[in-house]
This record gives sequence, structure tokens and C-alpha cells, in this order.
Amino acid sequence: MTTTTTNVTEAPPLLAGPPTAPVRAWMVERVFREAMRPLPVRVAFPGGERIGRGGPDSPVMRIVRPAAFFSRLAVVGPVGFGEAYMAGDWTSTDPAGLLTPVAARLTRPARRPASAFRRWADQRRPDTERNTLEGARSNIRRHYDLSNEFFALFLDPSMTYSCALFGPGDDLHAAQIRKMDRVLDLAGVGPGTRMLEIGTGWGALAVRAGLRGAEVTTLTISANQRDLALRRIADAGVADRVSVLLRDYREADGEYDAIVSVEMLEAVGAEYWPAYFAVLDRLLAPGGRVAIQTITMPHDRMLATKDVRTWIQKYVFPGGQIPSLRAVEEALGPTSLRIGGRHRMGDHYARTLALWRSRFLDAHELASFGFASDFPRLWEFYLAYSEAGFRSGYLDLWQLRLTR
Repeated sequence: MTTTTTNVTEAPPLLAGPPTAPVRAWMVERVFREAMRPLPVRVAFPGGERIGRGGPDSPVMRIVRPAAFFSRLAVVGPVGFGEAYMAGDWTSTDPAGLLTPVAARLTRPARRPASAFRRWADQRRPDTERNTLEGARSNIRRHYDLSNEFFALFLDPSMTYSCALFGPGDDLHAAQIRKMDRVLDLAGVGPGTRMLEIGTGWGALAVRAGLRGAEVTTLTISANQRDLALRRIADAGVADRVSVLLRDYREADGEYDAIVSVEMLEAVGAEYWPAYFAVLDRLLAPGGRVAIQTITMPHDRMLATKDVRTWIQKYVFPGGQIPSLRAVEEALGPTSLRIGGRHRMGDHYARTLALWRSRFLDAHELASFGFASDFPRLWEFYLAYSEAGFRSGYLDLWQLRLTR
């Protein structure tokens, strides 16, 4: 009996070799050592040197190739920290634990050398990633069109790519259903409700609303997501109540009793936040409600980084920008909408991300996708880095009810 092996062509690496900048690398190493020395972690260099105040059970950062690591930081700034992980210049058996005190440090004012380094090394956001009508479509394609099968590797069966809400005994799937139900409750969705969803994902929330008897219109600008959402909506038996439109939120029309949008605001971009809320105001029927779920960050950090290109924007979410609660309130100012209720959920996101990362690392099928050799480490770092942001309190998550 003969077996046939299918060869998958691997994409070229996302990263080139490390840049060379010995003088700047030497300066950056001094800043790095000062920043890491007081943290409750251990940094291990080749040859046995250790820095950091962590004990025996603390997370360990192993610098595998110091020259390459510090050169990346020197040439591309903070973005180089994530790039160095992708390249294997440093590693850790607990990257989320290691990055948590680093993220917590970001909530405090930077000491002078580190602050000066950031101002000198930060990259500017490229104009090509602005969320114009065409730019938003391009940005979304670069993330969500990796393939539906890829996201299915680590998401729960509902294919929900946003924070879950855990109750006692909940697994990830049950927690995602609980989250969707609370969003729909916040918006007052029930039988006969005319509901608009901005950001379809793979259709789980639209299906849940359809099962309640709502008449649902859901918008996406990802063709991949739309195609799978249509199949899942049909399989759930709610195709007569749920319409999926390949349309930008700025192109929406009609009048709706309820509008829901889960973790969509982060993809809008700060310059378009006022336009986003103006659209909600225009489409909401008298007496209607809006429910949004959004990641937030401290207002001062949002202002400090609003023009900076981060590692996540470069490799994961081009055009993305996390608001602060104050920024949301300011963007609502010209509209008739105001925050009428709020639920804080940041700790639930840390747990969600930990489960996604565990499932991702266990996904042996990843090799069959033909991604670049450094792609798995890119996604491992993204999930760990995001988890650390919520564990440290640098990032938070809110469900907000908006009413007139």
C-alpha cells in the first residue's frame, strides 16, 4: 500500500536578518538593563549572567542572541521587541507572565533614559493604514482573511473572536454565549426587534439575536467572514430573519430599535470615532438602545501613542487603535447618545486570551497552512502580549449601553 504526502509550500519568513547598529545597540542595552533590573522577573544572558528581581519561580526571559536582540531594538524601536521574539532572539516558557510586569510598568511615567529612547525610536503610523473606506477594507483583509480555518484552530465552536464572560463552571463556549446574551440584553433585543450589528465576525451574535426572534441586519467588510457567516446562519435556521451585508458602517442606512457592535470600535481609528458614533445616532430609532463592547486603555497612554505604530498594528491589526473611556465620551459629545450603563470585563479577557493561546499552541494542523516559519511565534507573542495587557490593568474591557 502506497501513501501520498501532500507537500505544503512554506511562505518566506516575515522578518529579514537583524540589522547592524553596534553603537546604538550598546546604548539600547544600557536602557534595557535599567528598565528590567527592578522588575519581578529574571533575564538570563548567554554565559550565565542574570538580572531582575524575580525569585526562583518568576518568569524567565532568555536572551538567545544578544547582538541581534539589541540591534533590532536599536533600529526599529519598541516594535523590535516583538520582532526579536518572532525571530527567536529571545524566548520564554511563560511569555504572558513575563510581559505582565512589563505592561504594568507602562502605566507609570517612564524614567528619563527610557522615555528619551521611546521618543527617539517610536515609528510613525503610516498614512496607508488610515481607515478610509478603501483603507479599512485593506486593513481588515490583512487580518481576518488569513482564512476561516485558521481562526477555527483556537476559537470556540461559535467562532467568536472577542472576550467571553465567564460564569461558574463555564467553559469557553458557554462563556461566549453568556457574553452574547448580555450584549443583547443591554440593547433590549427580543422578538420583533429591528437590530443592526456592526461587525459580523462569523455570525454568532447575529444567530443568537435571530433565535430571539429579532430581525437582524449585520454588516462586515470581510468577504471570507461573510461567506462563512451566511452558511452558519442558514445552518441555524434563521436565514429568514438575518441578512448579512458586505458594507462599511459608514454606508449603512435604515432605522433600528437596537444597534450592537462588539470590539469593532478598536478597528475604526481615532479620526473616525466621531463619524462612527454619528452613524449610530443617525440609525437609532426613537427609544432605541445601543450596546457596544470595546477594549480601552488609560487616556494619557492613548494620547502618548496615538501617532505611534506599535508592533500589533504592524503585524496583527493594521489601522487599529484602542480608545480610552474618556475618548469614547468625547466622541459621543456631538451626538444625542450618552453612556447609560457599563460593565467592566478586563479580567475576563485575560482568561479568554489564555485559553486561545493554549488552543493555538496545541493546534498541530498549523503546519499545513503554509505560513511563514516565524508566523506561529508572531501569533504566540500577540496572544501573550495581549493577555499581559489585561492581567496588568494596562488594558481593560467594557460593555457600554448607549441611550438618548
